[in-house]
Amino acid sequence: MKKNIKPVLTHDQSVDALVKTIRIPARPSLLMNVQQELAQPEPCPARLAKIIANDVALSASLLKLTNSSFFGLRLKAKSVEHAVNLLGMEQCGLLMIGIIARQALKAEDTSLLKFWDFSGKRAQAMSYLSKHIPVCSNDAAHTFGLFCDIGVPLLSERFADYPATLSKANIEFTAIFTTVEDAHHMTNHAAIGALMARTWGLPEEISTAILLHHDYRSLDDASTDDSVRGLIALALLAEYAIQKYHGQELSAEWEKGGHSACHFLGISADDAADRFDELHELFNQVQ
Repeated sequence: MKKNIKPVLTHDQSVDALVKTIRIPARPSLLMNVQQELAQPEPCPARLAKIIANDVALSASLLKLTNSSFFGLRLKAKSVEHAVNLLGMEQCGLLMIGIIARQALKAEDTSLLKFWDFSGKRAQAMSYLSKHIPVCSNDAAHTFGLFCDIGVPLLSERFADYPATLSKANIEFTAIFTTVEDAHHMTNHAAIGALMARTWGLPEEISTAILLHHDYRSLDDASTDDSVRGLIALALLAEYAIQKYHGQELSAEWEKGGHSACHFLGISADDAADRFDELHELFNQVQ
């Protein structure tokens, strides 16, 4: 009688099988409709407003953000269409991506409040920095700021011990952050985040930057697209500014990649310190 012999999986097959067990939210139809309208040769504010207005929660979130102190608008938005006209279609589209991502990843979960606060600050900071250090588009900077760590809540949902891995990786001053994750879970938040970015139809430069954003060797690699390196460098600058804002003076990631980031951005340590001060003022304005 023949015995049933189970096939031996290769490492890559094992990783593929594991990734299939991680919940990657499908791109919401609402986001697809927003992206399709913005991709039109002549996008229409009224049509975009109509798409957004079909979702009550999304409409309320847009109005709340539009009227927040972050934008400091002289007029208050009284309707979705008014908000679209006040912000402009591109800015409105950026806000939609962030709001929809929060909905898809259960933003009401109190365990994610710190994650979303950090992601929001990083998006704001990168948007500000991209206007003063033009190494990538403002749109890409804001979107990447929101999404670069999007794999973290997905892995937290899949692995009960992932928060412990995250804590360990955050204080690793030598090894690449994602290497620590790989050793414990056979995957990492950068790989999973890049997969979600592609699933959601985000630009290739953003999904590539998400994949590479902890591998600071890419900052010195001329074969890596400049816009990708710009996103990684600005994110590192923004994240260290946020950490310092919250009283954390020593950052493992800044120690590993700060020099390369400043070199790519063409700024000195003093210039970086000035940017940190400017970002701290920005954060104070939106409290």
